[in-house]
Amino acid sequence: MESTPLTPSSSVPTPGATPPGTISNTGSEAENQSKLKHLTVDFLEPRTLLGILRRFIGVADIASVRFSLPSQLLEPVPNLEYWNYLDRPETFASIGESDDELERFLGVLRFWFTKDLKFVKGKPCKPYNSTLGEFFRVLQLECPGDTATGPVRVSFLTEQTSHHPPVSAFYIDCPEKGVSANGYDQISAKFTGTSIRVTPGVHNLGIFINLHKRGNESYRLTHPAVNLGGFLRGTLNLYVEDICYVTCHKTKLKAVLQYLGDSWIGKAKHKVEGVIYQYTQEDDGIQKIKDVPSKLVRAKIEGSWMSQLHYTVLGSNEKHLLIDLDPLFPEPKTCPPPDAMLPNESRKMWEGVTEAIHARDYSRATQLKSEIEERQREKAAARAAEGVEWKPRFFEAPALAAGRPRLSADGEKALKGLHTGDYKLEPAAVTGA
Repeated sequence: MESTPLTPSSSVPTPGATPPGTISNTGSEAENQSKLKHLTVDFLEPRTLLGILRRFIGVADIASVRFSLPSQLLEPVPNLEYWNYLDRPETFASIGESDDELERFLGVLRFWFTKDLKFVKGKPCKPYNSTLGEFFRVLQLECPGDTATGPVRVSFLTEQTSHHPPVSAFYIDCPEKGVSANGYDQISAKFTGTSIRVTPGVHNLGIFINLHKRGNESYRLTHPAVNLGGFLRGTLNLYVEDICYVTCHKTKLKAVLQYLGDSWIGKAKHKVEGVIYQYTQEDDGIQKIKDVPSKLVRAKIEGSWMSQLHYTVLGSNEKHLLIDLDPLFPEPKTCPPPDAMLPNESRKMWEGVTEAIHARDYSRATQLKSEIEERQREKAAARAAEGVEWKPRFFEAPALAAGRPRLSADGEKALKGLHTGDYKLEPAAVTGA
């Protein structure tokens, strides 16, 4: 997913680094990647990118291929910072406030529709690729309202736990409200000929929310597939046409959300509709709205995931506003001060690249980016030669099958420090780049 507009490359690769616009072998799917590894790119116009992407036809997962781009085509933001779910932290903090189970479920949906507000208010873009062991932390996101102990804060910690395939673990915490969430982020992408279809990777089982003050009431939110199109027009856009699910095993409430596709003719409406119903068994087999028995329905959802959404409850035709996205924008994120950041902390690691891009010194930005990427390759080769297996620092060895990462002792300390203002961490003994 590249940012627009596409401009001519002025990059100067460093010796031994992957030249911008080339595909390097990741060690998996070697046959598919070998035909691409010598590809060079001249980004002269948007349609050029479409020509590049057509060479990916037949590659099962282009998200697992290292595709090095000129720096002027990158959004100057680290990947781990970009892929977070706290664009509106107050919707996360307020999930467990109501004593009514249906209202709490609706609170989960408010968080769901605001977690990626950056895609509603902005355009898709390509951030920096994460390096192994890189981490990002938000020290506080103050939400409206006070508690007896002070302002409500939500903290976020994420770490790149695997590079092949690219997987990161995350943990969100709001102690004042007793709400936490965790999960693995991984995407799979395939070029279809006119668009890129992005689906959750095999290790991405969704977002898992826990309400500690509600008897550990938990929710699982699965991700829909997304299509990235607009290459011919030169303006990239996201289109969602899929079904996803929100499930609470304790209350036996489940939502089926169906994102409806738009016609090629006319303005996109980005419609979504759904039902919340009371299920009677763990695996009820229901995958579509039309299969939900009407007697089980508790509420219905309808609207635009880019504008306003409403709900109606059982026994009433009155529409209630679920969330109005029109006046909302992503909240700025506050990180530890620069002198408290470690070298492998996202903003610190990519600081030179970001400064060069903002200064439009794309040659230097690409050179610095290539140095980071080459350093990562060298360290990976050294570990392979020595038979050393990489271990994450802030999360336990990946429990990928469960989909719910566990914080390590260092992870718990880092998260606690975000809430107490103690941002000091000892440098890692081993880094991935």
